[in-house]
Amino acid sequence: MSELPLKVLVAGLGNMGMSHALSYAANPGFEIIGLVNRSKPVLPEQLSGYQVLPSFDDALAELKPDLCSINTYPDSHAAFAIKAMEAGCHVFVEKPLATTVADAERVVACARANGRKLVVGYILRYHPSWMKLISLARELGGPYVFRMNLNQQSSGKTWDTHKALMQTTPPIVDCGVHYVDVMCQITDAKPVSVRGMGLRLSDEIAPDMYNYGHLQVTFDDDSIGWYEAGWGPMISETAFFVKDVMSPKGSVSIVMDPNAKSDDIDTHTKTSTIRLHKAATGPDGKFMEPDQFLQMEGEPGHQELCDREQAYVLKAIREDIDLNRHMTDAVQSLRICLAADESARTGRMVDL
Repeated sequence: MSELPLKVLVAGLGNMGMSHALSYAANPGFEIIGLVNRSKPVLPEQLSGYQVLPSFDDALAELKPDLCSINTYPDSHAAFAIKAMEAGCHVFVEKPLATTVADAERVVACARANGRKLVVGYILRYHPSWMKLISLARELGGPYVFRMNLNQQSSGKTWDTHKALMQTTPPIVDCGVHYVDVMCQITDAKPVSVRGMGLRLSDEIAPDMYNYGHLQVTFDDDSIGWYEAGWGPMISETAFFVKDVMSPKGSVSIVMDPNAKSDDIDTHTKTSTIRLHKAATGPDGKFMEPDQFLQMEGEPGHQELCDREQAYVLKAIREDIDLNRHMTDAVQSLRICLAADESARTGRMVDL
């Protein structure tokens, strides 16, 4: 491909969209040619020279970008991604890829049919500490027990954002796809069944929505896992961040700073310390090795992590990286989380 900068249209300027726009502005491999948002947000200095357009369709037709970065609310992800790829664009789309499995599969089929690159915003895939966690867990070998959660005690603007997200997507889907994706990367096994439950803890959300949810998933290698997510001013700060993997040979987990706050976005990605425990015992029945505490120095913060993710998008396009596994994984993690939502609403286990 030409080494000219890729022309980028950024749609959606919320928290993630703004961060991705800053990544494009800072990377010489990209040239922002337009920003799309329904309202006129306050732009940081790095983006102050760009016009904010209200219509994605009009901007796509008029500006003819090479890459569309779709960071809108989930209910528009599939439609925008398909329009962009049919117009000849590569696509970066924030997670979740869609709000239904059928729509997610349509997006992936469109990428393959049109020969376009599709990268889904699984930001933890570019985080060196999470990559290390996955590697250490795989070295232990399965079957696995996965224990994971991310609860957020939110208020003010963050609670407003969560309420807006919950107009279409519950927390165990919106956040769950990240951590179910981690489970799937570790085990490589096929998911078999999912159970889910949820509870509405606020009158500020729709009667058919819930802001606390919990899922349980089983895999065909006998691995099992759970994920928990809750949003809102009532959510507890106790044990809000659990990232733990156990196997017959030991365990590996993230040890969070005890002073961390669940509403701090960097808390969602920074690992602080990885603890590795080996289960092997000697003739005296005592552990042969003490636990290892791996200090994750110089970790990327939220913005640097976005920079790394968009650098991968550029690399995928310029080096024609095969993204078939990436796209299949994105659909699978969404399938599991949507099955959990179905289970929560019906009270029945879902076979996959």
